[in-house]
Amino acid sequence: MSESLVEIELPPASSDAPPSAVPATHLPTAASTPVAVSPPHRKPLPEVSAKRSLLREQMVLLRLALRVATELSPRALWKMLYLYAAKGAGAIWAYKRRLAKGELYPPFLFIAITNSCNLRCHGCWVEKEGEGHVLGLDEIDLMIESGKRRKSYYYTLLGGEPFLVKDIWKIFETHSDCYFQTITNGMIFTEANVERLKRLGNVTPLVSLDGFEQQNDLRRGDGVWQAAMKGLERLKEAKLFYGIATTATGLNLEEVMSDEYVEYFIERGAMYIWYYVYRPMSPEPHTEYCVSEEQLLWLRRRLLELRRKHPILIIDTYWTADGEAFCPAATGLGFHIGPKGSIEICPALSFATDNVQNHQDDLWDAFDQNDLLRTFQGFVQERTKGCVILENPQELHDQLRELNAQDTSGRDTAFDELNALTPRHSHHLPGREVPEDFWFYRLLKKNVFFGMGAIG
Repeated sequence: MSESLVEIELPPASSDAPPSAVPATHLPTAASTPVAVSPPHRKPLPEVSAKRSLLREQMVLLRLALRVATELSPRALWKMLYLYAAKGAGAIWAYKRRLAKGELYPPFLFIAITNSCNLRCHGCWVEKEGEGHVLGLDEIDLMIESGKRRKSYYYTLLGGEPFLVKDIWKIFETHSDCYFQTITNGMIFTEANVERLKRLGNVTPLVSLDGFEQQNDLRRGDGVWQAAMKGLERLKEAKLFYGIATTATGLNLEEVMSDEYVEYFIERGAMYIWYYVYRPMSPEPHTEYCVSEEQLLWLRRRLLELRRKHPILIIDTYWTADGEAFCPAATGLGFHIGPKGSIEICPALSFATDNVQNHQDDLWDAFDQNDLLRTFQGFVQERTKGCVILENPQELHDQLRELNAQDTSGRDTAFDELNALTPRHSHHLPGREVPEDFWFYRLLKKNVFFGMGAIG
């Protein structure tokens, strides 16, 4: 195992796991590998209510305010309000000023600090077999210090599993003036780790769960749900500001968008749920998880209904306040750094023409003068407001080839994977936009909510 990674104990792998489930030597033992299934016959989706009650909406906000006041520690609350909300708004304003001048530097950054992981989830685009990679502290400091000069103080750390990296605590401590969202499978929240998070206050764990136990473990592995639930208990006891990351798929859509699902995590102390839509970008794309056009429209309407009913922040990164489709990378709001320092478009697209290691003191030119990032913006805007991975995979493949982009996935098959995709609907559904109908979410999307509306 790499000396940069943490050793942990996890549920043992099942004895009938296929050879592909065996972890590389640098990784801890993985939970048992999920079993692929054929897509079920999709029955008609339930009707979504469009009824509104101003009184109920105001009560939702009051209940949310009460939860925030009573379920978060004073330190967690203060750090969230100042480092995330206030500084996040400042980052958006600075981004708008740069945008007006034609400058390209993101207010948010996704940093994959390692490709190592203790799980083997269906459809994951991160290459976890073979050699493990961990970003150096010098490289991470360069990214963050460059961002601070542009009023960017919010960073999403991901992997692999970021809490496998021993030096992750040094990142949090060194940059105590920044706020870190850390996307994790939730299996490494020991009492000691949760206590450290409580002391720091500038970290919001975002725990990846894709349905209740059966659906979650179908994709992530047997025993993952139970291990994650123990972690959530500790996060709640510590009164931390944390959320649930849920990928909506063709198999779990109704379950993860149900009232029961949202209420379950409210009871366990989660303050927000961040919904994603499955994209089949991996060596084994598992198209049974893909979401249809009908399901996308239903998901959008259901998001609005859930927001009007439940005292928890419900986040998406797909639609603006006016209900138009949205791609953060296409508007320069957020880019991705790979575990070897490659400067990439987004987490799902492991292609790059530059590396942070080529920039010694500042990353301004790495973004502002990056032909790949700027060309991608024009490429998307000419075709869609949605996701070109889903809608235009072959054209995107050809464009990346033309730019001499390098496959940074670590498996040397990303070009072939992209070119083999079947074009599908994304969240860009012109003429069928569903605007936000709750003033609170319109306000958030125009100012803080991951910059939604910052393009307007």
